Amino acid sequence: MTEIVVPTDAREETRARIEQAALDLFTAQGFEAVTIDEVADAAGISRRTFFRYFGTKADAVWGDFDGHVVRLEAMLAATAGSQSVLASICAAYVEVNDYDDAALPTLRQRMRLILTEPALLAHSQVRYGDVDRVVAAHVARRTGVPPDALVPRLVATSTRAAATTAFEMWLADVRLPLARALHDAFDELAAGFPSLR
Repeated sequence: MTEIVVPTDAREETRARIEQAALDLFTAQGFEAVTIDEVADAAGISRRTFFRYFGTKADAVWGDFDGHVVRLEAMLAATAGSQSVLASICAAYVEVNDYDDAALPTLRQRMRLILTEPALLAHSQVRYGDVDRVVAAHVARRTGVPPDALVPRLVATSTRAAATTAFEMWLADVRLPLARALHDAFDELAAGFPSLR
């Protein structure tokens, strides 16, 4: 039997439809209460098609996170050597999270689930490990130490915590631009919490 090749645009449209169906159902009913079959039905696809795009329910929430990590890695690699290490990481985080206004409602829905659903919180440690690896490698390149040394690992986990906190602040205040939340969090981190006088 010959496999039918779906054009890239159609694949992206199907992927987006599955993601949105999953996000809507998980938001309304809770992540654990929804089955893959229900997501497939809501997206107008078969269970088999769901698994062509996503390996698990959690993957549908995270969307193209692997692509996000690849973009972050490329942005870090392209940073100017004249920038401080923390400034280069902040700039890359802001740039990789620069979404157009039309994408923000879906991003809010996605991040609210990731940051509040217990099963997704546990799953996030695996995902965040990929971010930490990329950031630690960047710090290692800039400092001349191995990526598993104290400073690269500490910077990686600290900057990720700052970014996560910025997302939480952004979710709590619809008036706060995401870029501003990220800058504020990184400014505090870079200056050693100057507001703690």
